[in-house]
Amino acid sequence: MLSRLRASLMLRPCVSACRWTHTKEKGKPLMLNPRTNKGMAFSLQERQILGLQGLLPPKIESQDIQAMRFQRNLKKMTEPLEKYIYLMGIQERNEKLFYRVLMEDIEELMPIVYTPTVGLACTQYGHIFRRPKGLFISILDRGHIRSILDNWPETNVAAVVVTDGERILGLGDLGVFGMGIPVGKLCLYTACAGIRPERCLPVVIDVGTDNETLLKDPFYMGLYQKRDRSQLYDDLIDEFMEAVVDKYGQDTLIQFEDFGNHNAFRLMRKYREKYCTFNDDIQGTAAVALAGLLAAQRAIGKPITEHRILFCGAGEAALGIANLITMSMVEKGLTQDEARKKIWIVFSCDFNQEAFVHESPGDVQSFLDAVNVIQPTAIIGVSGAGRLFTHDVLKKMGTLNKQPIIFALSNPTTKAECTAEDAYTLTDGRCLFASGSPFDMVTLADGRVFTPGQGNNAYIFPGVALAVILSGVRHISDTVFLEAAKTLADQLTDEELAEGRLYPPLSNIREVSLQMAVKVVRFVYANNMAFRYPEPKDKDTFVRSTVWDINYDSFLPDIYEWKGMNPAPDH
Repeated sequence: MLSRLRASLMLRPCVSACRWTHTKEKGKPLMLNPRTNKGMAFSLQERQILGLQGLLPPKIESQDIQAMRFQRNLKKMTEPLEKYIYLMGIQERNEKLFYRVLMEDIEELMPIVYTPTVGLACTQYGHIFRRPKGLFISILDRGHIRSILDNWPETNVAAVVVTDGERILGLGDLGVFGMGIPVGKLCLYTACAGIRPERCLPVVIDVGTDNETLLKDPFYMGLYQKRDRSQLYDDLIDEFMEAVVDKYGQDTLIQFEDFGNHNAFRLMRKYREKYCTFNDDIQGTAAVALAGLLAAQRAIGKPITEHRILFCGAGEAALGIANLITMSMVEKGLTQDEARKKIWIVFSCDFNQEAFVHESPGDVQSFLDAVNVIQPTAIIGVSGAGRLFTHDVLKKMGTLNKQPIIFALSNPTTKAECTAEDAYTLTDGRCLFASGSPFDMVTLADGRVFTPGQGNNAYIFPGVALAVILSGVRHISDTVFLEAAKTLADQLTDEELAEGRLYPPLSNIREVSLQMAVKVVRFVYANNMAFRYPEPKDKDTFVRSTVWDINYDSFLPDIYEWKGMNPAPDH
């Protein structure tokens, strides 16, 4: 049976394709370009006019049949990494088909192209490498970054996702193997928010790696040197930022991804008022976590201002979430000091968390001690250290609260602070649970079934990115992410909340992202953050009109007759 997405695609009228520069290509180069390749879906006229006749089997195939073939092949595979390699192979050969397959089964395939499988793919990146994606800029390229950008074939880039590979998910320093993260993020820009793939640029900055295993790996693809932590690093990033804006414009969105804590905060502070930039690990994670808390307050009936929140982990995600929760509490009437007193970040010696340092609550030697002393209503795990929400911690949360909030947000799944099964079982099904990576549904002994909420940043960054690109925002305020969090929480239905969800189903993420983009576009225009004019009157129509179409374009030349042309007179 056709999925709803596929059925809707079939009902769309055939439209005349846009005329791309790529259509000047003929013959085999047309098939080797993933932007223009349609496989056996090239029509007979296209084959004859474009020099493809005989280069393809005689069958003319629909995209439906092509998608069905790939979906059947995927279902035969059992290993996530095998599925990742297969999907990336489709992307390298036929871009529209790739996004068709991804969008039709987004709930099943997002964990493959994104967390958790993308983490495994990054650890094996040099071993499964087939074709380069994105730009690789090394510290040896200082002084020449603009010329490297000129080598990128697309000239109308609107969004850049960049990493230096130092803190890939919870896996640590993977150097240039971290390229899988920008590639995966930008896949979701397109799949979730419909941003045109040719307008997206993945970048990895190579300054070396401190991962001794990679430095001894013959298949490692980056510089064989320790990370350069000198002034040269800052000079390189400065040059990169300046080159991107010089090449693509001041309103080019630059998303920082998986930088180490010590660089993530200071680079965000350094650039946020100069460029259109955000750090997804800090701000995107904060928005999705806050959205989960706002949804939880609906289930509990207790406003966010009355919660005590305890963090397990003290890195960039913890601080980002804590700051956005503070903003939400202030919006609800608390002072900043009152809000911060309700937020605890334990075992932190990072100077970035000074605002949340409190007087010692007592003898705290473990996270369980902290739970016993602080008696939180919510615990948020962003440690990346594995199962720190022990059975005793979960039981204590169940004792302290009628409906404890338990967020195990570390990625990938192996790094989560607890499993969904433990959270629901040890609290007798009373907890409100969310995780960073997906967990299966949980069935308790009494037959109750719970659907764990996945606090996935993909609910936030594609919609925010689309809104920022369309409205020409130059500087992205934290208030944008506060608005995004509220928008996401509002999209959760009462029925979904009753199932134990704190987020809408991932199968609806395209609509979630578009609604978020509409709300954020309204917000930035209302708050004088937009620089693209005239302001669209109908924001919903404006946003939806930009969504990239996964149907194949026609590459036939525009053939027509001159009507009313009189023949030359006879002499």
